[in-house]
Amino acid sequence: MPKLKAVYEFMTRHNLESLELNDSGLHLRMVRRKAQAPAPAAVPVFTAPSQSATDSIPSGAVTIKSSMMGIFYRAPSPSSPPFVKDGDVIKAGQLLCMVEAMKVFNEIKAEFPCTILKVLLENGKPVKAGQDLFLISRP
Repeated sequence: MPKLKAVYEFMTRHNLESLELNDSGLHLRMVRRKAQAPAPAAVPVFTAPSQSATDSIPSGAVTIKSSMMGIFYRAPSPSSPPFVKDGDVIKAGQLLCMVEAMKVFNEIKAEFPCTILKVLLENGKPVKAGQDLFLISRP
Protein backbone atom coordinates (compact mmCIF):
# COMPACT_ATOMS: atom_id res chain seq x y z
CA MET A 1 0.00 0.00 0.00
CA PRO A 2 2.82 2.53 0.57
CA LYS A 3 3.63 2.33 -3.16
CA LEU A 4 -0.02 2.98 -4.07
CA LYS A 5 -0.09 6.00 -1.79
CA ALA A 6 3.13 7.29 -3.38
CA VAL A 7 1.60 6.92 -6.86
CA TYR A 8 -1.53 8.80 -5.75
CA GLU A 9 0.56 11.58 -4.19
CA PHE A 10 2.58 11.82 -7.43
CA MET A 11 -0.68 12.18 -9.40
CA THR A 12 -1.96 14.85 -7.04
CA ARG A 13 1.31 16.77 -6.94
CA HIS A 14 1.49 16.90 -10.75
CA ASN A 15 -2.27 17.40 -11.24
CA LEU A 16 -2.59 14.26 -13.39
CA GLU A 17 -6.05 12.96 -14.31
CA SER A 18 -4.87 9.42 -15.11
CA LEU A 19 -1.76 7.29 -14.82
CA GLU A 20 -0.80 3.82 -16.05
CA LEU A 21 2.05 1.86 -14.56
CA ASN A 22 3.52 -1.50 -15.61
CA ASP A 23 6.02 -2.92 -13.13
CA SER A 24 7.14 -6.57 -12.82
CA GLY A 25 3.93 -7.98 -14.26
CA LEU A 26 1.71 -5.62 -12.27
CA HIS A 27 -0.51 -3.36 -14.34
CA LEU A 28 -2.02 -0.38 -12.50
CA ARG A 29 -4.29 2.25 -14.00
CA MET A 30 -5.48 5.12 -11.82
CA VAL A 31 -8.02 7.71 -12.97
CA ARG A 32 -9.17 10.70 -10.97
CA ARG A 33 -12.63 12.10 -11.57
CA LYS A 34 -12.71 15.55 -13.12
CA ALA A 35 -15.58 16.63 -10.86
CA GLN A 36 -13.25 16.71 -7.87
CA ALA A 37 -10.39 19.15 -7.63
CA PRO A 38 -7.02 17.78 -6.56
CA ALA A 39 -6.90 17.43 -2.80
CA PRO A 40 -4.58 20.06 -1.34
CA ALA A 41 -2.60 19.41 1.79
CA ALA A 42 -4.85 19.15 4.81
CA VAL A 43 -3.99 22.55 6.20
CA PRO A 44 -6.74 24.49 7.93
CA VAL A 45 -7.49 27.97 6.67
CA PHE A 46 -8.15 30.70 9.24
CA THR A 47 -10.31 33.67 8.26
CA ALA A 48 -12.93 36.00 9.63
CA PRO A 49 -16.20 34.12 10.04
CA SER A 50 -18.89 34.40 7.39
CA GLN A 51 -22.16 36.02 8.38
CA SER A 52 -23.95 32.64 8.24
CA ALA A 53 -21.47 30.96 10.62
CA THR A 54 -23.16 32.25 13.76
CA ASP A 55 -25.53 35.01 14.80
CA SER A 56 -23.50 36.45 17.67
CA ILE A 57 -19.82 36.45 16.78
CA PRO A 58 -17.47 37.36 19.64
CA SER A 59 -14.95 40.08 18.87
CA GLY A 60 -11.72 38.63 17.45
CA ALA A 61 -13.23 35.26 16.61
CA VAL A 62 -12.12 33.53 13.42
CA THR A 63 -13.18 30.37 11.64
CA ILE A 64 -11.25 27.34 10.56
CA LYS A 65 -12.29 26.48 7.03
CA SER A 66 -11.95 23.20 5.20
CA SER A 67 -9.08 23.17 2.72
CA MET A 68 -10.79 20.47 0.64
CA MET A 69 -14.07 18.97 -0.41
CA GLY A 70 -15.07 15.73 1.31
CA ILE A 71 -16.92 14.29 4.30
CA PHE A 72 -16.45 15.92 7.73
CA TYR A 73 -15.79 13.59 10.67
CA ARG A 74 -15.74 14.84 14.27
CA ALA A 75 -14.64 11.46 15.70
CA PRO A 76 -12.54 8.46 14.63
CA SER A 77 -15.62 6.18 14.70
CA PRO A 78 -19.38 6.56 15.29
CA SER A 79 -19.07 5.18 18.85
CA SER A 80 -16.06 7.34 19.80
CA PRO A 81 -16.23 10.76 21.45
CA PRO A 82 -15.52 13.75 19.19
CA PHE A 83 -11.95 14.99 18.78
CA VAL A 84 -13.07 18.43 20.05
CA LYS A 85 -16.28 20.02 21.29
CA ASP A 86 -17.57 23.51 22.06
CA GLY A 87 -15.54 25.15 24.82
CA ASP A 88 -12.44 22.94 24.46
CA VAL A 89 -9.05 24.65 24.85
CA ILE A 90 -6.83 23.34 22.05
CA LYS A 91 -3.05 23.00 21.86
CA ALA A 92 -1.04 23.59 18.69
CA GLY A 93 -0.88 20.36 16.70
CA GLN A 94 -3.99 18.86 18.31
CA LEU A 95 -6.31 16.92 15.98
CA LEU A 96 -9.56 18.82 15.35
CA CYS A 97 -11.33 16.61 12.81
CA MET A 98 -10.83 14.52 9.69
CA VAL A 99 -12.01 15.18 6.14
CA GLU A 100 -12.38 12.13 3.93
CA ALA A 101 -11.57 12.90 0.32
CA MET A 102 -11.33 10.14 -2.30
CA LYS A 103 -11.15 7.41 0.39
CA VAL A 104 -8.24 9.17 2.13
CA PHE A 105 -8.75 10.48 5.67
CA ASN A 106 -7.00 13.84 6.01
CA GLU A 107 -6.32 15.04 9.55
CA ILE A 108 -7.03 18.70 10.27
CA LYS A 109 -4.86 19.88 13.16
CA ALA A 110 -4.66 23.18 15.03
CA GLU A 111 -1.76 25.36 13.92
CA PHE A 112 -1.79 27.35 17.15
CA PRO A 113 -3.46 27.26 20.59
CA CYS A 114 -7.11 28.31 20.51
CA THR A 115 -10.53 27.76 22.08
CA ILE A 116 -13.36 26.09 20.15
CA LEU A 117 -16.33 28.43 20.43
CA LYS A 118 -18.61 26.39 18.18
CA VAL A 119 -18.42 23.34 15.92
CA LEU A 120 -20.25 24.51 12.78
CA LEU A 121 -20.84 21.23 10.94
CA GLU A 122 -22.47 17.93 11.84
CA ASN A 123 -20.53 14.67 11.85
CA GLY A 124 -20.67 12.75 8.56
CA LYS A 125 -21.91 15.68 6.48
CA PRO A 126 -20.40 16.75 3.15
CA VAL A 127 -18.09 19.74 3.29
CA LYS A 128 -16.98 22.06 0.49
CA ALA A 129 -13.54 23.58 0.13
CA GLY A 130 -13.59 26.89 1.99
CA GLN A 131 -16.60 25.97 4.15
CA ASP A 132 -16.50 27.01 7.84
CA LEU A 133 -15.81 24.07 10.22
CA PHE A 134 -15.10 25.71 13.60
CA LEU A 135 -15.57 29.12 15.17
CA ILE A 136 -12.53 29.75 17.39
CA SER A 137 -10.87 32.41 19.49
CA ARG A 138 -7.15 32.87 19.82
CA PRO A 139 -5.52 33.63 23.17
